[in-house]
Amino acid sequence: MSPRREVLGSLAEGGVAEDRPALRRGVLDPSGDAAWDPELEELRLRPRRLADFVGQRQLTEHLEIVLQAARQRGAAVDHLLFAGPPGLGKTTLAGIVAGELGSGLRVTSGPALVRPGDLAALLSSLEPGEVLFIDEVHRLPRAVEELLYPAMEDGCLDLVVGKGPTARSVRLELPPFTLIGATTRTGLLTGPLRDRFGFVGRLDLYEVAELEAIVRRAAAILGVPITAGGASRIAERARGTPRIANRLLRRVRDFAEVRADGVVTEQTALAGLELFGIDELGLDKVDRAILEVLCSRFAGRAVGLTTLAQCVGEEPETLLDAYEPYLLRQGLLLRTPRGRMATARAYAHLGLSAPSTGALAGAQPSLLDLPEGPEGRPVGQPQVG
Repeated sequence: MSPRREVLGSLAEGGVAEDRPALRRGVLDPSGDAAWDPELEELRLRPRRLADFVGQRQLTEHLEIVLQAARQRGAAVDHLLFAGPPGLGKTTLAGIVAGELGSGLRVTSGPALVRPGDLAALLSSLEPGEVLFIDEVHRLPRAVEELLYPAMEDGCLDLVVGKGPTARSVRLELPPFTLIGATTRTGLLTGPLRDRFGFVGRLDLYEVAELEAIVRRAAAILGVPITAGGASRIAERARGTPRIANRLLRRVRDFAEVRADGVVTEQTALAGLELFGIDELGLDKVDRAILEVLCSRFAGRAVGLTTLAQCVGEEPETLLDAYEPYLLRQGLLLRTPRGRMATARAYAHLGLSAPSTGALAGAQPSLLDLPEGPEGRPVGQPQVG
């Protein structure tokens, strides 16, 4: 029996089958028809070629050179890592890389690869030149991550076949492939894994003009009549994120079809966004609840992350990862050693009078506040229960 058949048989006996849902989340054939289901609007809106990708000019220029050089050599592209906040196009770029190379795309995620056998079964089934995309790659279990090292660097898998005295090590050669990792938390990637990626691309938030172009393109694909003013109002409130821009477009489209004549004008867009609770800064209900707690209930006082999360009814991790980054970028929130505080701009946005500078400087910390670490997470929290 060949080593490959022996290893695959061993993996199958261990409960790793090729039809596990975690390993079949997405398979893209060279034509692009398998993964880009026309019935799914979100997939329809994703560009398939690098020339159609809007924004991230420096990144796309670098990526174009990398892809063209690989095509000229007839070799697989170096392993790629895309990093940045959610919704900026990391998954879309993975599909574009596969489309530009004319190869298949396998899609999975870090939390889905629970055991080393899951990854081994996936890698051993790759065809030459295929692209493997792992979303949230920083969440790979350590044992699974270590199996990736020889696969990325040497193109092989080092596996142990059998149990007990009959167990032996087998090295399985892999066909040339490209691993694309996506992460929203670059700092959580281990050094050995990060260093094995040949290209690291950082995606930044989009400018309003770029989001307008994305909204107009999405409206054309969805068949939504839209004016320049309507696209501009949606882009301004999309928080610099294409995913949010496309979501707001769909909600405004629904509003226009039900409450107006179906055309997304500037007035229709403003009315629809107001109905769905999106204000002129792109803040939603939870964003405003955070600011109201800081400005009204704890005016002039620092509030710990745990206390703030309990006041708005969200988990601390959700506030830290989903809401705080945008509020910080907009200058509405401050992180201090004692906790979170609202800025003068936050008070003005809510139509409230800000406390005097002296009151803010001399405010005493709340008994509920906790000291916080470098990432703004509470430390030294007392045990409860």
